[in-house]
Amino acid sequence: MKPTIYDYTQDELSSMIKPAFRVKQIWNWLYHRYVKSFDEMKNLPKELKAQLDNDFSLQPLEIATVQHSSDGSIKYLFRLRDGHTIEAVLLLMKDEEYHEDGTLKHHKRYTVCISSQVGCKVGCAFCLTAKGGFVRNLTAGEIVAQLLLIKRENDIGANRRVNIVYMGMGEPLDNLDNVVKAVKIFADPDGMAISPSRQTISTSGLSSKIEKLGQMDLGINLAISLHAVDDELRQQLMPINKAYNITSIMEAVKHFPINQRKRVMFEYLVIKDVNDDISAAKKLLKLLSGIKAKVNLIYFNAYEGSPFQTPSRKSMIEFQEYLTKRGQLCTIRESKGLDISAACGQLREQNI
Repeated sequence: MKPTIYDYTQDELSSMIKPAFRVKQIWNWLYHRYVKSFDEMKNLPKELKAQLDNDFSLQPLEIATVQHSSDGSIKYLFRLRDGHTIEAVLLLMKDEEYHEDGTLKHHKRYTVCISSQVGCKVGCAFCLTAKGGFVRNLTAGEIVAQLLLIKRENDIGANRRVNIVYMGMGEPLDNLDNVVKAVKIFADPDGMAISPSRQTISTSGLSSKIEKLGQMDLGINLAISLHAVDDELRQQLMPINKAYNITSIMEAVKHFPINQRKRVMFEYLVIKDVNDDISAAKKLLKLLSGIKAKVNLIYFNAYEGSPFQTPSRKSMIEFQEYLTKRGQLCTIRESKGLDISAACGQLREQNI
């Protein structure tokens, strides 16, 4: 199977394609014009287009199904070339606004949640993605192409910035090399120009990989899926805690380089009668002492067959207020795409 051209950085393509200025032209066709075939690259000589067509694939994935949520979110099921499927979600964060005279104040603002693996090894008890097990890592190009297709389908221009969260299917740090390469391809100023400061890697807490990522100093945002404040409960919810306990995660986070204006995000999935009481909030506050952190409280999204339940609005607000009154920045994340199973922990491979 031919590699996809999206697997390569500009520098890598420059070592394969001569003269080098052609690579910038190719890059423009790929990431600004969203072409579907090499033949559409009108300013390239015929021989080069034939070479590209011979050496590379331009379609590493295709859209299998699309589901639209009432809140503006759109979930995409992508079929890969080996027949496996992954999901990604376009989240409408802010609708476009207009001035009183009818002129545009600002465009729609989007976040795209992309997958890094087919399935997931982590096996969290509350997560639907894990039920299908782990199949394989995605290549950098398969990660990049998810956003590219979503931008093309929604007519989001190359000059329009979006935020990227690696929070779809899979554990991004379990596929570190390909995810880091995707971060760099997204950030290339000649391409999509999505700064690492607009990209967030969400991890279940692979502390050794957090350290490795920190040493790269990419300028990326870090989100930790914590979900419990003691090892006993976390081990029940997230078996990976046996290998990477809470203490090791906190140590790794303390050394992670964060932009002065940013914070490390801690994702805390709130489950009714499991981790939603004030004693858990107290422990969480103590745990985050000395860390420049932001807590995102997330409603557990119930699904058929799950032993867990969604917490009440009241317990969510009480948990949040306990933290904020003591100086800890904390928000309640309103789940998007619930009506199309596009919310946190609901993405999975599907048989179609």
